[in-house]
Amino acid sequence: MSLMLCGKGYHILLRNTTCWRVTLSPPSHSSFAAKFRLKFYLETCLLCLALQSFQTTMNALVATNRNFKLAARLLGLDSKLEKSLLIPFREIKVECTIPKDDGTLASFVGFRVQHDNARGPMKGGIRYHPEVDPDEVNALAQLMTWKTAVANIPYGGAKGGIGCDPGELSISELERLTRVFTQKIHDLIGIHTDVPAPDMGTGPQTMAWILDEYSKFHGYSPAVVTGKPTDLGGSLGRDAATGRGVLFATEALLNEHGKRISGQRFVIQGFGNVGSWAALLISENGGKIVAVSDISGAIKNSKGLDIPSLLNHAKENRGVKGFKGADPIDTNTILIEDCDILIPAALGGVINRDNANEIKAKFIIEAANHPTDPEADEILSKKGVVILPDIYANSGGVTVSYFEWVQNIQGFMWDEEKVNNELKTYMTRGFRDVKEMCKTHNCDLRMGAFTLGVNRVARATVLRGWEA
Repeated sequence: MSLMLCGKGYHILLRNTTCWRVTLSPPSHSSFAAKFRLKFYLETCLLCLALQSFQTTMNALVATNRNFKLAARLLGLDSKLEKSLLIPFREIKVECTIPKDDGTLASFVGFRVQHDNARGPMKGGIRYHPEVDPDEVNALAQLMTWKTAVANIPYGGAKGGIGCDPGELSISELERLTRVFTQKIHDLIGIHTDVPAPDMGTGPQTMAWILDEYSKFHGYSPAVVTGKPTDLGGSLGRDAATGRGVLFATEALLNEHGKRISGQRFVIQGFGNVGSWAALLISENGGKIVAVSDISGAIKNSKGLDIPSLLNHAKENRGVKGFKGADPIDTNTILIEDCDILIPAALGGVINRDNANEIKAKFIIEAANHPTDPEADEILSKKGVVILPDIYANSGGVTVSYFEWVQNIQGFMWDEEKVNNELKTYMTRGFRDVKEMCKTHNCDLRMGAFTLGVNRVARATVLRGWEA
């Protein structure tokens, strides 16, 4: 969190999974009472926003545990096995101290939660964010275990992060921080142990630094991380993978209901990597994107947005705000805009009891992690809204990460067409497997996906004799 004073007022910036900006006019005079009242109000705002951030994290953890326990009950797992599957394999916390460019020292806390490795090496991203905390990392690591199992790739789940604001660190400071973090955990990750990947606040360059630092201890090991630059063994098609997976997941769902993407009206909340690629690919397949939003604002065009032009605008202006081919709308109403298909592709917990009744979409594709809380799930289910859950819908990224890992181990790189074709095969088969579990256990798609993932991990655990 930070507080900034500018010419027009005071700005509170809470940089976490929910970005807020509050602007207040400065006091008209410099009296002590006026300054005190403003200080009190600012501190209250910061406290409220921090509590909201904490609540979002806890909701994600509670929802993940709840869904796991419901799946375990449907599968009839005994209590010992259920407990074994829920407890993380290892939780790592390290202090990372680096010299800053100005010569001072700065310390940051890094985390890595390795949840389960019954089906193979643990897999999950590393995020750099001020609000990284153990509960959030734990929930996301567990979610990765079920996600990789649903995708039927030979991985378990992990997640990691460093509590820092990458926007406030120079490139050289980020490199030093990444290398120190790698030095602290290098003996706990590895090609056949735990394979990190990019996440919020990190990217291909971060993975390149991890690869280089890890290789100093273990020899050149390109398969130790995925999401690398292609010059270091990164896979073609990786950048678009999660968005392309959303396309294939949407196609599979609509086919089940006798529909096609062409002619359907889409609203996409979030226009970052996942949302923008999903928008482009859906529009190329005949879908009509009628509204999108990002941190800069929200826009709407009932006739359909020109996505290639919007992408250029967003790149040049750092957001969708001000795009001439659309009208501005309130970002708070993006989720309840009239559409056939809603794709939340940004933050967690955005669909909740406060807005679920107003949602007009017939289908929701969860491109973000945990965008729908349990209360909203129940409300939407009663309305007949079909929700394609995150652990299936956004698994395209980790699936292509698996392809990258395979290519690195083989030393043989695929062309982009092969990557995309294999991804479509995995996503289509994954939907079919989820539907089979829905039929077997008479449950919705979320529970179908969770029972599928939990069952695969449980079977591997029992076969390896780990359940006792």
